[in-house]
Amino acid sequence: MEVCSVARITSFAHFGLKILPKLLALSPGSLGKFRKVSPAMETETVLRKLPELLQDVLIKVSPPMETETVVRNLPELLQDVLMDIFSLLEIPDLMRAASVSSSWRSAYTSLCSQLKLYKRPQTPCLLYTSESAGENVACLYSLAEKRVYNLTLPDPPIRSRYLLGSSHGWLVTADDKSELHLINPVTGQQIALPSVVTIGYVQPIFDNAGTIIMYKLRQQLYDPDLDPEMVGPKMFPHAPDKLRDHVYIRVFIFPDPSTGSYIVVLIHGPGCQLSFARVGDCKWTLLTLDWDYDQCIYMDGLLYASIRAGRMDAFDLTGPTVTRNIIADEIAIHSSEYRGEFYLLQAPWGDLLQVCRKAELIDAGYEELIVKTNKILLHKVDMEAQELVEINSLHHNVLFLGRNQSICLSAEEYPQLKANCVYFADDEQHNWKYKTNPRDIGVLNLEDDSREEIVSPLWSSWPSPIWITPSLTVMNLSLYK
Repeated sequence: MEVCSVARITSFAHFGLKILPKLLALSPGSLGKFRKVSPAMETETVLRKLPELLQDVLIKVSPPMETETVVRNLPELLQDVLMDIFSLLEIPDLMRAASVSSSWRSAYTSLCSQLKLYKRPQTPCLLYTSESAGENVACLYSLAEKRVYNLTLPDPPIRSRYLLGSSHGWLVTADDKSELHLINPVTGQQIALPSVVTIGYVQPIFDNAGTIIMYKLRQQLYDPDLDPEMVGPKMFPHAPDKLRDHVYIRVFIFPDPSTGSYIVVLIHGPGCQLSFARVGDCKWTLLTLDWDYDQCIYMDGLLYASIRAGRMDAFDLTGPTVTRNIIADEIAIHSSEYRGEFYLLQAPWGDLLQVCRKAELIDAGYEELIVKTNKILLHKVDMEAQELVEINSLHHNVLFLGRNQSICLSAEEYPQLKANCVYFADDEQHNWKYKTNPRDIGVLNLEDDSREEIVSPLWSSWPSPIWITPSLTVMNLSLYK
């Protein structure tokens, strides 16, 4: 017998009704385990009676009873059966299931410790913050369920950070000292990345007690309005919480096959240069003295990085020394006809895609003009021919664009998503200048360029919301000590 609050029993009932189709879809081998629950009853009989039981719970738990405690015999399922069921759920559903009872929580914990059993594809969620939720709370909006989950995260407060990038369930944030952290919002695990002072173009200024009170950042490496011979290493001062406005351009997270961990790649100031670090490194490593990089993608064991002028470089990070090959020098990556934000991603069928996101500026009475995405242009990058091949449709696929690592998913595998559509979140580089402006978030249908909102009313606009794919992954930090 389990003693549960009304809220938990109601949660159990709704949850049970939702997963019943998943129970019935289990393999015969898995269903056989239910016979251990009630030997006198056939498996199908047990399952068929669940809706009746669950509806009965919902009827008897009425609103006036919300302050009471209810005692009820909840169906006791073996833990391996619960784990089989839970393995079919997406992480937001899984988190709800864990809150129902101690036995369900135990099954959830066991599943988290055996992630090889949990291979359920995850629908991306939108992560944002809300003043009403609290300084340390991240809000996760589930596209699959159209509801919000609140996740309490460790210090420093998430509302004081910048959300710079996400991939594979990990979020990269910059705190009010301009230091970077990797954090998994679902597990709460947080990992400090190498200090900003190791980037190379950043100089810390200390007070008499040895506390950093200011940073100096080298100016832009190249200014076309100045004589190159006259450009010197001028340093500009920034307060600790302001340096992040100028040094971080883009951040990418990629799995590292050589270590089983992750590689973090920075595009940073002063000139959109490229540095990287592995989890556990003590400093950032500059990949090249070249500048003007704008996008990265890791595929086939190489880091591909594009330069605004159209060049594509490939870096091999696996050896003791990083090597670079210029694999395309004149691809029209940024044709003047397609001005806008650009993204690189690998399609499920293997092609490298370039996406151009076009937008219009609207005067809506805010402190700055607001950005509204109104068109998406798609091209396949043909490395051998060094040209772009236009793509007219995503067909049954969908895209997710923003500060996240761009991804392409099949709507057939994710039925809650709309085929041939692009889900986008704000991606303005300097949006820290107008924190109260509405963010450019929505869904664009590629068939007719129609746009719709994801949810209304809009959530907090700062820090700028970001797409993230939930994950239960936990890194073994003892490997990096």
